[in-house]
Amino acid sequence: MAAAIMVTGGTGYIGSWVVKELLEKGYTVRMCVRDKSQTHKHQHLTYIDENTPGKLEIWEANLLSEGSFDQAAQGSKAVIHVASPFTLRFKNAQKDLLDPALLGTRNVLGAATRSGTVKKVVLTSSVAAVHGDNKDMQDQGLSEFTEEHFNTTSSASHQPYSYSKVIAEKEAWKLTGQQNQWKLVVINPSFVLGPSLTGSSDSESLNLMKDILRGKFLMGAPELFFGFTDVRDVAHAHILALEKEDASGRHILAERTMSLLDLTRMLKKLFGRKYKLPLMKAPKPIMMLVGGLFGVTPKFVKRNVGYPIRFDTSKSREVLGLQYRNLEQTVEEMVLQMEKQKSASH
Repeated sequence: MAAAIMVTGGTGYIGSWVVKELLEKGYTVRMCVRDKSQTHKHQHLTYIDENTPGKLEIWEANLLSEGSFDQAAQGSKAVIHVASPFTLRFKNAQKDLLDPALLGTRNVLGAATRSGTVKKVVLTSSVAAVHGDNKDMQDQGLSEFTEEHFNTTSSASHQPYSYSKVIAEKEAWKLTGQQNQWKLVVINPSFVLGPSLTGSSDSESLNLMKDILRGKFLMGAPELFFGFTDVRDVAHAHILALEKEDASGRHILAERTMSLLDLTRMLKKLFGRKYKLPLMKAPKPIMMLVGGLFGVTPKFVKRNVGYPIRFDTSKSREVLGLQYRNLEQTVEEMVLQMEKQKSASH
């Protein structure tokens, strides 16, 4: 009998690819969803289930209700905890971001401890738990960020999304130290791009690409640097972390680091004049003025625009054995999929 793996956030952008790969490898996937009756949210995975050797089970659980993951965790050999809100469009940071991230981690990892069977927990964190603002690298006198670093500059009022990732991951490490039944392995992806299995997703990755293609940055792209990585590589890293006996600690994922302007140049190379892409970078003083339109604060602009960042990704390559897809391929496949969906919906 194939081992049972409990997965949270399995219907999301990253989680769907994780579930797909587990099913292809013949695992029994216990996918936890908030509401089982909303079958449209996991239809794409039911279809994959029918065409793969693995077995998909749908369990009901809620990040915010204690004990709701206990049943799904019992008898599972491992837990992959992907569920955590990734949104930059929120009304109340505490309620929409911080509580689900922190309490969700407590509930899911608590269920792993109570299960008596879970031997490994793979947690989806983020490079947002490694650093807050891009300027942190300069302020801390670093040439690059590594797995040793933790974000110290985000808070509930400044970069609350990043803050939610660091408090959740720190909580996970704390809980790890309080038990000796399971081992924790953490994946810290940078900005995730690539095709979506769900067809519809409110992932910020898809929103950013839509914004670029719609011409939102036509007057100039902010000189904002990110690490970028393919969603399928992020999913595969979770499976490697699950299956490798010696996998331990944190793993930064980034195929490369570049600015938004570099990303739009890549799009121009791939798609020519098809889209209204920016020709230049947006001057920082203008960004300070129009930041509000893009939902960013002057403090964010001040501490992030114009500051390059670098990540050491050698651990993901050498220890996990992750081979990254070329980012050009990632971007091309993502946009082609969006075009296909757009024409299908018309």
